[in-house]
Amino acid sequence: MSLIRQVEQSLGRLFADGEVPGFIHLSIGQEAIAAGIASALAPQDTLATTHRGHGHVLARGIDLAGFFKEIMGRAGGLCKGRGGSMHVADLSLGVLGANGIVGAGIPIALGSAIAHAARGNAGVAVSFFGDGAMAEGVLHETLNMAALWKSPLLLVCENNGWSEFSPTSRQFKARLQDLAAAFGIAYQGVDGNDALAVSDAAALCCAKLRAGDGPAVIECATHRVRGHFEGDPQKYREAEELAAGAEGDPLRRARQALTEGGMQTAALNAIDAGIATRIEDCIAQARADAQPTFDAAIAEVYTERTKP
Repeated sequence: MSLIRQVEQSLGRLFADGEVPGFIHLSIGQEAIAAGIASALAPQDTLATTHRGHGHVLARGIDLAGFFKEIMGRAGGLCKGRGGSMHVADLSLGVLGANGIVGAGIPIALGSAIAHAARGNAGVAVSFFGDGAMAEGVLHETLNMAALWKSPLLLVCENNGWSEFSPTSRQFKARLQDLAAAFGIAYQGVDGNDALAVSDAAALCCAKLRAGDGPAVIECATHRVRGHFEGDPQKYREAEELAAGAEGDPLRRARQALTEGGMQTAALNAIDAGIATRIEDCIAQARADAQPTFDAAIAEVYTERTKP
């Protein structure tokens, strides 16, 4: 969780300084969900993430230097600098990719779940999505297909109350738990700012998925600290609502739980300091890495024309 927080704080600064091309969407305040879900995953498992997906891939263990190179558009990036923030992928870790289209990772994860079932590898496919995707038809279709085929699909909703610039209550009339119930799918709602609660829910769901019990939905209630995108002035949000995020800060809560459990503050500070050093080193590597050439940028996009 500390790694995710510090990485995204660094990305915010890099973006402000013009070192990150395009847009970035930060998940500050939602770190407990990524860490908790990832704690229950096995090596063969797969995940599809969202435009706000840095935390998910970092929790999965993605190479940090390659991650920064990708976000900063360098040739040595995980996707050779072609994807950037909204398209980070690493198939060696089962990271099927982030996605700039709301809800588009959901059917991709279903396809992966079907593949796990066909291979008999006890694998689980995870799809992260925001509450803004609950009104998307592709979610409803996926729930239906996954229920029919009892696919090992874990659908994780990060409910931060906002569908881009509008309260979710103005975008979606129903409740996710009722939608899951309509298809006979197991549902669990958790405090998305409590890493242990998310981890326990994920472990329980994944065990049932591996046993062949069919798909499951976890809805994690959380808070979006930053705007929809970095640089968003957030004039549509009330000051009181913005301030409420500090009260439930998942890192503060995790740190308190650890110290109450006997961990020394000095040890926690050492973890934070070690992460900061790693990040500084990876940013330096990214800055020193080459820019992609035009020829390299279009490679593997088009097939080679064969002679008749």
